[in-house]
Amino acid sequence: MTAFALGPEQEEWCARLRADTAGRLRPLAERGELGRVNRPLVAALGELGLLRRLFPDGGSPRALDLCLLRESLAQECTEAETALALQGLGACPIVQSGTAEQRDRWLPEVAAGRAVAAFALSEPGAGSDAAALALAAAPDGPGRWRLSGEKCWISNAPEADFATVFARTGADGPRGITAFLVPADRPGLGGQRLDMLSPHPIGTLVFDGTPVTAADVLGEVDGGFGVAMRTLNLFRPSVGAFAVGMAQAALDAAVAHAGTRTAFGGPLKDLQSVGHQLAEMATRVESARLLVYAAAAAYDRGAPDIARRAAMAKLLATETAQYVVDAAVQIHGARALRRGHLLEHLYREVRAPRIYEGATEVQRSLIAKELYRTAARPPAGAAPRD
Repeated sequence: MTAFALGPEQEEWCARLRADTAGRLRPLAERGELGRVNRPLVAALGELGLLRRLFPDGGSPRALDLCLLRESLAQECTEAETALALQGLGACPIVQSGTAEQRDRWLPEVAAGRAVAAFALSEPGAGSDAAALALAAAPDGPGRWRLSGEKCWISNAPEADFATVFARTGADGPRGITAFLVPADRPGLGGQRLDMLSPHPIGTLVFDGTPVTAADVLGEVDGGFGVAMRTLNLFRPSVGAFAVGMAQAALDAAVAHAGTRTAFGGPLKDLQSVGHQLAEMATRVESARLLVYAAAAAYDRGAPDIARRAAMAKLLATETAQYVVDAAVQIHGARALRRGHLLEHLYREVRAPRIYEGATEVQRSLIAKELYRTAARPPAGAAPRD
């Protein structure tokens, strides 16, 4: 296939996944408690083999496969999509940078849906500026540290069974950060839930002299910023896929409603203003989908400009989803704002992706930086200017 068309087998797989999600995962999600880890849902993701697809044969997934997985889940059940994505985000650093012992201990548990993962990067004073994190890892003897400080806005916290935690072991800036794999039962580790708009669990992690050793390091000491960025570069296009899935669900709902709802003597779909609105929504959704697929395909082939492509995909897809969900609510009117309506749910869900894993403004800054860097580099074979 190309970045612009899925093959028949991929289309069939996505259709089967949407059917499985609607039939098995959505009922589990509906029985879950808002703001709490839904362990039966996570276990079902494991039983269906979906979590195993996050690290096939012990390695990282193809970015395009991850996008198709997240988009298909999101169309039918955002809770299932988010539960899967959080497992991948927390476990990906182990896949990419973990030791054999770390991988053997945790990856089978994550794949089976028995262990819940967290990715602990953000702090009260370091969200979009990840290099400014301040969680201290103070030396406590050779190959030993004690963590002190707080992580905030962490999905699955404080209920996760382990977290990938980024702490400062060296000088200020990105080069003094180390990634640690920290089990939830470590002494001095606590936290609390945060009451957030998003229905999935978000909370804090508080470290009070929590001990970690060289055996807990992911990658190299002072190399944690690279661990974080490699994970985010893989997951950013798939955040766009999550957004596309939500946008498609909202578009489908709006089209169906416009065909059955009567107003001014006929169905809404016969009003030119509604038809034009639906056409605009559909065009934006397809544009975002194509950019997401193109970024994922570029990642899979090892393209050098993946940072720019991933940022563009996340930017366009998340902004598009916000627009499409809002427009779908407008077409539905007040009924879309009733608690429990699909669009009421999507209206709450769609806001967060414009912030996490790099806010919209951060993506624009990253894209601009890459444009300047490319413009400053002379074309291959070009003669130097006087």
